[in-house]
Amino acid sequence: MNSILDRPNAEFTPPTPKSDYSTHCRLIIPLLCLLGLAGGGLILFLFNPVQSDFYPFCFFHRITGLQCPGCGSLRAMHQLLHGNVGAAFHYNALLILSLPLLLAQAVRIGIAKATHQPARGAFNPAWLWAGMAVLILFAILRNLPFHAFAWLAP
Repeated sequence: MNSILDRPNAEFTPPTPKSDYSTHCRLIIPLLCLLGLAGGGLILFLFNPVQSDFYPFCFFHRITGLQCPGCGSLRAMHQLLHGNVGAAFHYNALLILSLPLLLAQAVRIGIAKATHQPARGAFNPAWLWAGMAVLILFAILRNLPFHAFAWLAP
């Protein structure tokens, strides 16, 4: 009983139209992310991680001496940006093999956002567990002392 019709002396104020602020935020945030990604890619293209000291180091590798699943990723992306797929694969094979899957997921979410559909970014838990198992297996295999898996170490 709290509607405007139940209060005879209340003034009616029409609802304000939806502002363009939310529309601008919806456009600005992805553009800023793309700009940051392009800037990071340009820096990675211009400065080789092997020769530059300003890139972050792997704490896990520094503490344990073992290669984590992400070790070699910057070097791999640098080589990939220069078109050296073989060298990129040598530095981090798992990253290079997962890039098409990540790109497909990003395109799927982008299309959903562009068509104003709900972006279903959720994964099936079985796929997440399988991905975790692949990461752990990759980390174990690249640190084995056998020469059979030496090609997995950067």
